[in-house]
Amino acid sequence: MKKLARVLVLVSCIGLLASCSELVKKTIQDNPEIVFEAIKKDPAGFMEVVRTAAMESQKVEQENQAKKEMEARENEFKNPKTPEITANRAVMGDKSATVTIVEYSDFQCPFCSRGAKTVGDVMKAYPGKVKLLFKHLPLEGKHPNARRGSEYFEAIALQDVNKAYKFKTLVFENQNDTYGDAEKLYQKLAKKVGADTGKLAADLKSKASDIAKIIDADIAEASKFGFNGTPGYLINGVSLKGAYPLDEFKKIIDRHLGK
Repeated sequence: MKKLARVLVLVSCIGLLASCSELVKKTIQDNPEIVFEAIKKDPAGFMEVVRTAAMESQKVEQENQAKKEMEARENEFKNPKTPEITANRAVMGDKSATVTIVEYSDFQCPFCSRGAKTVGDVMKAYPGKVKLLFKHLPLEGKHPNARRGSEYFEAIALQDVNKAYKFKTLVFENQNDTYGDAEKLYQKLAKKVGADTGKLAADLKSKASDIAKIIDADIAEASKFGFNGTPGYLINGVSLKGAYPLDEFKKIIDRHLGK
């Protein structure tokens, strides 16, 4: 009987609290000046409560997002994405390397510049074990000169893959200048990496449609894989969306290598 009485009391209290909560809510809705007056009396305290609540909300959101990403990553280890890698594409590194990184990038994106440097560090950290395929995702609405950089990259790659990747590095190192006379910059950097500028100019014209098809196919593929922003990476089919630090690349690569 005592237990029953306690349960009844607890239920009554819960019902009372619910009723009080609804009453308080209705009172504030009908009389919002109550809240305004409270804020006026202690604006600093109010702002602190708001900041704390925002930080807690952001923390929870980040934790939920991280959990979703980890779940998606585990699924991709089991069911990796399969980008198209044809024989005519410019691949840097040992052809027999165990791990393939496909990089979807935009020459005018500052995050891509940071990501490209990280990928360079990855290549140095795993000599002979990782190869790289640079693909194009120019965000033309934001970066009108990015696609032209992609065209230069592919045209230089027709001559020499290593020169194309040196061009890529130099463009990112001089990224601020792509917002000026980008054509002049691309010509200058192409010459600097040792490209045959006469052949380059001819290929940019005569093979423009073929180069355009490559870039358009890259954009479509990136969209298919859910890369709506830049940079994006596939590491043996496992995706990283954004300019992640070296350690995040290593986690995926080491797992692929069985470490």
